[in-house]
Amino acid sequence: MTTADTIARDPMEHARSLLAAKPDGLIEAVAREAKVSTRAVLELLPAGQRQLVAPERFEDVWKELATWGTVLFLMHTPDIVLECEGSLPVGSFGHGYYNIHGDSPIGGHIKAENCQAIYLVDRSTAQGRRACSVQFFNGSGEVMFKSNVKEKPSPKIRDGMSATERMEFVTDNLTLAGFQRLETSRP
Repeated sequence: MTTADTIARDPMEHARSLLAAKPDGLIEAVAREAKVSTRAVLELLPAGQRQLVAPERFEDVWKELATWGTVLFLMHTPDIVLECEGSLPVGSFGHGYYNIHGDSPIGGHIKAENCQAIYLVDRSTAQGRRACSVQFFNGSGEVMFKSNVKEKPSPKIRDGMSATERMEFVTDNLTLAGFQRLETSRP
């Protein structure tokens, strides 16, 4: 059997080959082309580019993100890439949702119980820039939404830190606060 035959029969091999050809490729686009979940493709990235956080930490992670100041909030579906800059308001649970409202363009109601995984992601983009994000995944292995670090100071993080330094600071602090990398083979 040739490599092309293997790729044709195994969607994960196809995803691997797409990432090998373009390591900075858009994860969602690779997943669509390979016909696998976005989470499955994310799991193919080198371990240093992703850290899994248990979904039970949803509110803790959200509260941490709310301290970052301005972030880029994204929802990426086959039909729309919605981007909104603003601070994430601290929310509260009620009526089956995590409700977020405040003095920000970002607000609404999140079905937090649908969150099955949270990833801290740190990788290069096709434009050669470093992109640090926190991505929330549903049970289908698709991104519910993600929050990208912006290059603005945060009130809890010293002035002058770059987005990369802030991401490393937060990753270190999340680890110290009990967030642990969870090894998983399941997409």
